[in-house]
Amino acid sequence: MEKIKDIYAGRGVTDFVTSKGNMESVDKTLAYMTKVEKGLIMSNLVDFDMLYGHRNDAEGYARALEEFDARLPEIYAALRPEDMLIITADHGCDPTILGTDHTREYVPLLVYGLNLLHGASLGVRSSFADLGATVAEYLGTEQIVNGKSFYAEIEGV
Repeated sequence: MEKIKDIYAGRGVTDFVTSKGNMESVDKTLAYMTKVEKGLIMSNLVDFDMLYGHRNDAEGYARALEEFDARLPEIYAALRPEDMLIITADHGCDPTILGTDHTREYVPLLVYGLNLLHGASLGVRSSFADLGATVAEYLGTEQIVNGKSFYAEIEGV
């Protein structure tokens, strides 16, 4: 979505849409899932960060998690057998920690796909770059210098 384009300064972004709020982002992601045959769709659920994390609103954050969790069945239903869903964050932003800066806790890394191994533990990764290396391997693009792909740990069922 637009924030993703900004993060990458437009480099490698072929299309983007704007959205207002997490649920509109989910709606637009689902719409894109019907259009994109091959590639990468990145969605930023910015409310977790901007509205709740940086504003120390733990109750709002919890409600937003519940709303997103309720949408996961729609996302799962839209996945094709060859698709991979990755849910993560770009940094910590614990709404219960005093202050409004990024926090230092680990970020979640959840990976799901119909043709991926279910229940595999990815452990604690040594670098967030592991995700980039995994996506590059999965898409068959040029390998990146940093990061260690974990694709072999989740490949095929």
